[in-house]
Amino acid sequence: MFSVLDNRTYRHLFFAQVVALFGTGLMTVALALLAYEIAGADAGVVLGTALAIKMLVYVALSPVAAGFAARFPRRGFLIFLDLVRASVALALPFVDAVWQIYVLIALLQSASAAFTPTFQATIPDILTDEDDYTNALSLSRLAYDIESLLSPVIAALLVGLIGFHWLFTGTFAGFLISAALVVSVILPTANIETAISPLQRIQNGVRIYLKTPRLRALMALNLTVAASGAMVIVNGVVLVKSKLGLSDADLALSMAAYGGGSMAAAFLVPKLLKRYTERSLMLFGGAMLPTLLLVFAALYSNLPEQAIWPALLVSWTIMGASMSAVLVPSGRLLRNSAHAEDRPLVFAAQFALSHAGWLIAYPLAGWLGSAASIPQTLIVLALFAAPAALAAAWLWPKDDQRFIIHDHPDLPPDHPHLVDSHGNRHGHDFVIDGLHPNWPDR
Repeated sequence: MFSVLDNRTYRHLFFAQVVALFGTGLMTVALALLAYEIAGADAGVVLGTALAIKMLVYVALSPVAAGFAARFPRRGFLIFLDLVRASVALALPFVDAVWQIYVLIALLQSASAAFTPTFQATIPDILTDEDDYTNALSLSRLAYDIESLLSPVIAALLVGLIGFHWLFTGTFAGFLISAALVVSVILPTANIETAISPLQRIQNGVRIYLKTPRLRALMALNLTVAASGAMVIVNGVVLVKSKLGLSDADLALSMAAYGGGSMAAAFLVPKLLKRYTERSLMLFGGAMLPTLLLVFAALYSNLPEQAIWPALLVSWTIMGASMSAVLVPSGRLLRNSAHAEDRPLVFAAQFALSHAGWLIAYPLAGWLGSAASIPQTLIVLALFAAPAALAAAWLWPKDDQRFIIHDHPDLPPDHPHLVDSHGNRHGHDFVIDGLHPNWPDR
């Protein structure tokens, strides 16, 4: 897996992602403490609103940003967005009103909504070998999991030494280092159809996504991941602390089990994809998620209290692994479902639609956790996830072809879909299951 870091350009971008992730992790802790300092007992409302703003910005702005991003060089665009995020992080320690938090979070997440899909769509243009790209996806998943485990620990240590306001400085430094690493490399430029307006590009990206059967299946799988993940993230603290009466350390251990399962699967996915198709692996992971919710609901209702805790750790571990089985290969689907010039739009569509799932699942899990019992919450979330998993299996054709050849005699000879990177005309278009917006449905 780590051999992919031999590629200098990817190595610099990977470490740019890592330092930005850790900076964001520090900011998450600092923001919670800042909200408490300003709002006191209403800090939860402030954080909940900030989270809602984040999700709404991601859903609304990422496709729009991708449509306009084509007008700018990738490297300069990514550097600019990192600098915007760094500036916001530097301003956060000085706020003294709740509305200022909301404005700055909206600005920071707007920059992230443009940065992340553009960054993700750049990697397959750097790593053209499919095995290398799969390893990169696993490394990315690993980086997210390690950050989620280590950032709270590092933040807790720093708060005791220097106070929480200085954590924002770590966020600021993370985005600056990310920008410097992007400066240090030359990024490939996608072959963009400049005659198409940004608004047309936005529409085209969504149409490509929704016309591609396996991406429609991915959209359904996003819901299964969100439903199960929301149970862990939103109600994990209620389950461990309130229902089981355990300690903060036990809560951290439960999250470590979830992240550990995800990390273990991230290591295994590249090997598994040599034996199994993306469809088999992802649908298996998607089916496991509602199944695990139902199994844990039954265990919680029938096991003696002292046995629930180990059952939770096992369930959370397998749930984390199942989530990675869905998420790690998803980048390959996106890469293989559009031409290079359309990839930023397709990645942005996935970014928006996946966060739309979380926007539904977060409040649903929170409301159920406060209004219903744990088994009832688990069952309802499973009933939310199961139809989505079944829909994914139905939407994704069993005979899904990786390469589809389309002939376009009506297109001009220099059309980018008919000319390779060396300027050679082929007279046909090799597409990896993606459908051009102007083509009829299959």
